[in-house]
Amino acid sequence: MCKKCGSEKCVKAGFIDGEQRYLCKNCGCKYVPTKQRGKSDSMKLMAIWLYCHGLSFRTLAKFFNVNVRSVFNWVKVFAKENYIKPEPTTDGVIVELDEMWHYLRQKKLKFGYGRLIVAIPINLSTGNAAGEIMLHFQSSTND
Repeated sequence: MCKKCGSEKCVKAGFIDGEQRYLCKNCGCKYVPTKQRGKSDSMKLMAIWLYCHGLSFRTLAKFFNVNVRSVFNWVKVFAKENYIKPEPTTDGVIVELDEMWHYLRQKKLKFGYGRLIVAIPINLSTGNAAGEIMLHFQSSTND
């Protein structure tokens, strides 16, 4: 029986690695029926369980002798099938940093790092928001 289309119309098509190979007359697929590809479901579940308990993708890939991407795909498929993505409960507030700098008249006068902006919605119907900015500056001029 063909692995690709399930047809019974298959003929022998030589040997590969000492095993009989078959050719499907319907779809043209060549296959070896005894060769198993991929890892078993129990091995994939064990890898997912170990990942959930703190092992890295790289460690699991070495342990199960597979590619790191394979372990990542197992975890991703498991998560899509078993977990529901949470929906946001409130609307988010978007603050553009450039507008905030212009409002504070700090643009191009000083430079800094560690900008932390916290926006707390006060009244979403009018678009009001309270903000707090913490900045760590280094002056561009010598005082």
